[in-house]
Amino acid sequence: MASPLIIKAGPTALLHLQQHGLTSDAVEVLVGASGGPKWFSLFGLDQYLCSEFFKGRQKPLQLLGSSAGAWRFACYGQQDPAAASRRFCDAYRNLCYPPKADIREVTAISATVMDAVFPTAGHVRQVVENPVFQLNFVVARAKGISKLQPKAAQLGALSLVAAANLVHRRSLGLFYQRYLFQHPHSASAFASLNDLPTQRVLLGEDNLKTALLATGAIPLVIAPVTQIAKAGSGVFVDGGILDYHFDWPFSEQGLVLYPHFYPHLSPGWFDKSLKWRRGNKRNFHNLVLLCPSDSWVKSLPYGKIPDRTDFSKLTDANRIAYWQEVTERSFELAQALKTGNYQLEPL
Repeated sequence: MASPLIIKAGPTALLHLQQHGLTSDAVEVLVGASGGPKWFSLFGLDQYLCSEFFKGRQKPLQLLGSSAGAWRFACYGQQDPAAASRRFCDAYRNLCYPPKADIREVTAISATVMDAVFPTAGHVRQVVENPVFQLNFVVARAKGISKLQPKAAQLGALSLVAAANLVHRRSLGLFYQRYLFQHPHSASAFASLNDLPTQRVLLGEDNLKTALLATGAIPLVIAPVTQIAKAGSGVFVDGGILDYHFDWPFSEQGLVLYPHFYPHLSPGWFDKSLKWRRGNKRNFHNLVLLCPSDSWVKSLPYGKIPDRTDFSKLTDANRIAYWQEVTERSFELAQALKTGNYQLEPL
């Protein structure tokens, strides 16, 4: 089989990689997408990056994520990031829901993952005080009709948002406001962000866990968070609605490293099916995208990476076994990166 890993690089990043290779200190920003269980295909890369590639790093690294990406990077910020990432993986992978569980049950069961990620208050403190791995992530605050909670009203609102997004992505600002929760030392990061209304909120021990719950609150699946310290009250939901794969001017300094499960970037959740709407390449000139090759994905059980439909399409036993195998095989991507056995392509 061909290399399991493809590296796609923007022009600035491609020239750097050809001349210098990929080194820890050259990376200024690490990005993680929404996507739920798709992340299991990247678990091995996370283990390698947080415990080997960035080991001993002294200068700050900006971590940026939404939904599952934010949860992944909350593990990077802990004293033993590999152990935290493993706890997150094990807890998420073994989630099981009763047949026909309602939104309250799904919310309560999903929230148990938080106990695995942060078994003590000290683990929260480690993230907030980490001087190197500086966590930043996105939450969407609903506005207008998007705040309505009855299921029928939510469905109608989401349909309207999707239609508006078809016209222009900036239309999302009529329905949601981006809340960027930032590490205490990251106040100046992502300063050129101006595509959508954005409120910046300082992360602390008083709001980290609540904001993480909010960034994973999938509409119609998990109940929104209604109160976050420093952000006030509102209807706070999945950050991936606005920033699914991100389309940001991440940084003009150094490289932006992005372990991703796809070779393309869809800006927001409503852009997933819009093949003609991809990220602006001007934002990605220094981006290094790590993604599994098509042949590697096809070699997995069911010929695909995990996704949320597995909860309904597979029995719990089959789903957990499948996710376990993908998790174990994800180390093949890490080994390819470590040994240089990857295919380098322009983004």
